[in-house]
Amino acid sequence: MNEVKVAQDFMRRKLVTLSPHTKVLDGVARLLRDNISGAPVVDDQNQYVGVFSEKACMKALSGSVAAAIELGISAPKVREFMKRDLITLSQDDDVFRSIDHILSKRISGAPVVDANGNFLGIFSEKTAMRVLVAALYDQVPGTNVGSYMNLDRNRIIDENDCLHDVARKFEETPYRRLPILHGEKLAGQVSRRDVLRAQHRIALEVADRVRRNGASESISESAKDREVGEFADTTALTLGPNADILQIAQLFLNSPYRRVPIVSGGTLVGQISRRDLLEAAADLLRPDPARHQASPLYLSPLADSLPPSMR
Repeated sequence: MNEVKVAQDFMRRKLVTLSPHTKVLDGVARLLRDNISGAPVVDDQNQYVGVFSEKACMKALSGSVAAAIELGISAPKVREFMKRDLITLSQDDDVFRSIDHILSKRISGAPVVDANGNFLGIFSEKTAMRVLVAALYDQVPGTNVGSYMNLDRNRIIDENDCLHDVARKFEETPYRRLPILHGEKLAGQVSRRDVLRAQHRIALEVADRVRRNGASESISESAKDREVGEFADTTALTLGPNADILQIAQLFLNSPYRRVPIVSGGTLVGQISRRDLLEAAADLLRPDPARHQASPLYLSPLADSLPPSMR
């Protein structure tokens, strides 16, 4: 049987962290500058407080966005900030090679299209987790992306939708990317980070206008740059350094989290993201040609996590 890795074997120890007293605009700017989707919040003694995630950022910027509307600052349409040059996958692509591909490109997922460019679904880090669980639990050999892609079409948006509508969709759903279609053809995509970057620009414009020209008390209050600690997710799940790779996979499968802080005695000692888990499990995700199937591990608690197509 394969040796099971635990969190301390592959967790990241050098982390970007924020203080509860960091100003929201500075905190969001740090996430955007470092190209990360969230950061642990710790106090002066490195005691874990919570996580400042992209969703928390959007909530924190909502006051500035509301102030922008009152100030007559127009919100951009999707077509103004969507990405058009996309990495895509085919439903016939080998699932393990596709996981390697999204890891090497440092993206959290990719649209799946047919030979004519028609949109079929999304293959993401979370669906890759399902591959991991199925491979370990059922000893499933390699299969194709079409067996695992997410088919939910409620995530599709229009290029004429405005920033506020898209932000609301992200706040209310677990989606990380929303495709834009022309007919059935994939025309582009908007990620949470695209929306957050646009919201941050608006918040900076609001702050500058209020500083230069003044504003009503209600607008000034809405646009006030608050502290990260007010918006950090203090209920986010954490694990200890000895949590094994299977426990971590189960947490990611059964929650919307993209990262889990590793905490020991209240102190933040590391962090593991979905990407870290997939990279650590790379040997398990790539079937050995000599064996033609993944090595078995004992995963009975994870049986309910298998996708319907694999049950």
